[in-house]
Amino acid sequence: MMELIPQPRTKFLRVQCPECNNEQIVFGSPATVVKCLTCGKVLVEPRGGKGKVKAKILEILG
Repeated sequence: MMELIPQPRTKFLRVQCPECNNEQIVFGSPATVVKCLTCGKVLVEPRGGKGKVKAKILEILG
């Protein structure tokens, strides 16, 4: 059976900052740079589609 409503291709990610080990939930396809809330290090950069993740991905959330 064909899906009437397609599933989204983008996900939320639980990442860990490489500098201060802070865990944070970020969007996998951000429109702007996402920085760590604790130390300010860049975690995800926009790339026109999926973002470039510069942190350790701990979990992919649905």
